Amino acid sequence: MSEVSDLDKEPAADLILASASPRRNELLRQIGVRFSVLAVDVDESRLPGESPVDYVSRLALEKARAGFARQPGQLPSLGADTIVVCGDEIFGKPVDQADAAAMLLALSGKVHTVLSAVAVSQGPCSSGRLVETAVRFRTINESDCLNYWQTGEPQGKAGGYGIQGYGAVFVQHIEGSYSSVVGLPLSETAEILSEFGIPIWRPEPLALIE
Repeated sequence: MSEVSDLDKEPAADLILASASPRRNELLRQIGVRFSVLAVDVDESRLPGESPVDYVSRLALEKARAGFARQPGQLPSLGADTIVVCGDEIFGKPVDQADAAAMLLALSGKVHTVLSAVAVSQGPCSSGRLVETAVRFRTINESDCLNYWQTGEPQGKAGGYGIQGYGAVFVQHIEGSYSSVVGLPLSETAEILSEFGIPIWRPEPLALIE
């Protein structure tokens, strides 16, 4: 029997994930995508007059394009961004304990909106989706905020909480996509991957760090 040459082997990855987020890594693995992780650094400053929808969509696309530009090959690159919107305010990642507490208390007993954008870029071709999910919080007090901060979970989370972790105790109801609140809307992501011919449900999904 002849040996299989390197040219006959499948590539290790079909996609670049332009994000160091462990949550997006896990979600892509959940649907069986073979990808390599390539963290990118883009300016996340909001432009004057930019709406929350335009802001989160732009960041996702910029991250996807940055990931494609930085890799040595020509694999499609996926970028994503998630923000929490309450009233007229956009809540990103808290800078410290006081900031996280202020966010949680602002969300306490209210319905807020989680906007998650995902985009894939491959040279001149790009495609994106935006998903909006409504999340209702129970009433939260200052003691809750302090105790939650001490778990270490609020750091690095949009809105200062993680629905997939300890922060789930604050959530009374969601209307929309759970995976979008975690950080990557899987149904919409699968649609975009299909446009670029990227398979899902691989039997042994890979996540390679570059």
